[in-house]
Amino acid sequence: MKPTRFETAIALIDKANSEDVNTYSVSGVDYPKELLYSQRMTRKLLQFEPNASKALQIAARAQHICRWKIARDEYPMDRVGYLKWRETLKKMHAELTTEILNLVGYDKQFTDRITLLISKKGIKKNEESQALEDTVCLVFLDYYFEEFAAKHDDEKVIDILKKTWAKMSDRGHEAALKLNFSDKSLSLIKQAIA
Repeated sequence: MKPTRFETAIALIDKANSEDVNTYSVSGVDYPKELLYSQRMTRKLLQFEPNASKALQIAARAQHICRWKIARDEYPMDRVGYLKWRETLKKMHAELTTEILNLVGYDKQFTDRITLLISKKGIKKNEESQALEDTVCLVFLDYYFEEFAAKHDDEKVIDILKKTWAKMSDRGHEAALKLNFSDKSLSLIKQAIA
């Protein structure tokens, strides 16, 4: 049976992300970092939003497509540099995803919708944008937070948690509090949301 446009798009996003030279180790197995991240995004999205549209699923999968191609250190190592880097990345993620979607035959209306989602436009206003942002935050908290917290002082971690929490919906907060955290992490989260 011939794969659908959606399946082909997901496979092409995965193919692009599988070229990541950076690896992330899980249980002793190394995975291309962004491929693993994108698969975690899909898994978490479907747990959080089981009826997610195809557009939202593609946006989640392509959230960090080829992220390694623009290194953080190409920009000043301050807040302004960080924000500029993030904006440049969003633009690249949207462009690469649009190329893939055009290739498999999606129309402009569909690709524009995904560009809007990947660009993080409409958080707190658009239901799908918010669901994507909640998913990003949940993936961070579930898979990357403990490691992040171990590398930084509590003050910085609490500050990041406050910013993360502010981006999330009430439903996102509920889902976050159901995740498994170490006692230390849970204590930091409670301080951040107090």
